[in-house]
Amino acid sequence: MGNAGPIDEYVASMRHALRGPGGAKRDLLTEARDSLLDAAEAYEDEGLPRAEAERLAVADFGAVPEVAPGFQGELAVSQGRRTAALLFLSVPLSAFLWAVIWRIFPQTPAMEQLKPEWFGLLARTVDLLQLGVGVVGGVALIALGRGVRHIRRPALLTRWLGLFVWIQTPLVGAMGLTLAAAAQGPAGFSGYLPGLAVSAVSDAFSVWQLYSAAHCLRCTRALSALSSSNLSAADPERSLSRS
Repeated sequence: MGNAGPIDEYVASMRHALRGPGGAKRDLLTEARDSLLDAAEAYEDEGLPRAEAERLAVADFGAVPEVAPGFQGELAVSQGRRTAALLFLSVPLSAFLWAVIWRIFPQTPAMEQLKPEWFGLLARTVDLLQLGVGVVGGVALIALGRGVRHIRRPALLTRWLGLFVWIQTPLVGAMGLTLAAAAQGPAGFSGYLPGLAVSAVSDAFSVWQLYSAAHCLRCTRALSALSSSNLSAADPERSLSRS
């Protein structure tokens, strides 16, 4: 950083301030850097030294606290879109795999008699919840994709999606464990390789969903912090009155 020019220092500061998906973040920073370099070259063509040209380009672009909230909003939407796509694809797939497993798993009539009366209702509830999660993922994917221009605060949708996943995933997991306990195993399932494989896939999906949802919350929390900081800097008297 000792030999870095004003543009490199600016981009580094922006990188430190932003939180979001690595690829989307790199693209935004690359786009910003290219714009700054173009502006600096234009100033150089007017006869200014390189360092002064870069300083003017950075000043025209805007201070990091002013620009970062807009960039962070884009990253929040990008993370929400990724999480929505994950839900839309993984939840119905997991439900389908389990439906196949329970159709082919060899269960004896005696095993069916061991299940309590509420077993079927709870199993259908889990299926409907998983279907609903897939629908939510699909709707959110459309809203954060083509419909993002029609949403006033798309980052808020990302936050809601993250909270939704952190509520429904443990809930569905608890219901699944309840069903397994009610079925008393079921007997022989612990050595049933197809079932174990689907269990591993489902667990991996659940961990992935929670991880992605946590990043939704992280991105939107960073956006709130940057926006609050920007408001405080823009209106110091209001900030002092609040304190």
